[in-house]
Amino acid sequence: MSVEHLEARWIDAFEKTLRLCAVGRGSEVAILSESQSRRVLIDLCEHAAARLGCQVFHVIVPSAKPAVLIPVRSTGASDALSGMAAVVRALAGVTLVLDCTVEGLLYSKELAQILEGAHGIQPRVLVISNEHPEILERTVPHGALESVVRSAMRRLRAAHTMRVRSSAGTDLDVKLDGARIGGVWGFCEKPGQVSHWPGGLCLAFPARGTVNGTLVLAPGDVNLTFKRYLRDSIELTIKNDYVTGIDGAGLDAELMRSYWGAWGDREAYAVSHVGWGLNANARWDALAFYDKADCNGAELRAFAGNFLYSTGANDVAQRHTLGHFDLPMRGCTVSLDGMAVVRDGVVMEEAEAS
Repeated sequence: MSVEHLEARWIDAFEKTLRLCAVGRGSEVAILSESQSRRVLIDLCEHAAARLGCQVFHVIVPSAKPAVLIPVRSTGASDALSGMAAVVRALAGVTLVLDCTVEGLLYSKELAQILEGAHGIQPRVLVISNEHPEILERTVPHGALESVVRSAMRRLRAAHTMRVRSSAGTDLDVKLDGARIGGVWGFCEKPGQVSHWPGGLCLAFPARGTVNGTLVLAPGDVNLTFKRYLRDSIELTIKNDYVTGIDGAGLDAELMRSYWGAWGDREAYAVSHVGWGLNANARWDALAFYDKADCNGAELRAFAGNFLYSTGANDVAQRHTLGHFDLPMRGCTVSLDGMAVVRDGVVMEEAEAS
């Protein structure tokens, strides 16, 4: 991959994104990082914020010792701030937190404490995914993406059922009553908002006991926890939220069985969230162009028309575990109350009867 030298065009991309976050001269911006953070992202944040006249300071913490002897990837739940109440208080009093931690604060318990605010200020948090800057440059957010995501969220929030089908054999039903609906578009301009870059997806965290059916992962679908395109089909049987069967020959299925089994935790097999991607600038094939260390895979969660099935922690269902899979799938039809919002992997501008 190309050298992570500080390029002017990358600073331009970060400046554009920070403008969308409505900061400017005098805005207090905290850049949060840890000892294992990607240095170029920290520098890009600093230069872009300085161009806008922001008051910038750094909060750098040591990367935490792993809690388990199993690799943990792409959870969105950094533990870098665990036990650091003074740091949380400092972050709660700024206009914008630029989160450059390795895993990100999206699902960290400290995020809610930061967003409570301090000194009459309620901050907003932009999680900058641990990607090579070239990826962030290609997926710079824009205002139109917000309206696309918000529209999809409204449809999702109004629906009672989600049905997912594919020619590969996926046949999945999700009851949406009681689900928590979310969405991200890559920037945050209002107090209390959280987003991540790259953005462009909407999702639901289903309530307990609401997901059933068969999920067939086909060649070309992605196991983002492993940063790997699947070469073989894998059939997952899902009963009342939990994967109860992992059928398939070949290395892909064997790796999934091994990683799930390593946790010794039933909750690792349960659904975390479901949703679909909406970012037309994000690419399914991007993973082929980068070494694993160069990317975190947020782009593949957001590429337009993918159905994203994720397992692991789900606060709505009161399940907590470090075991986690993000599985973007192609070629699916996603229907809400019988109306297709994605048909055969293509986002519908208007919902159609399925």
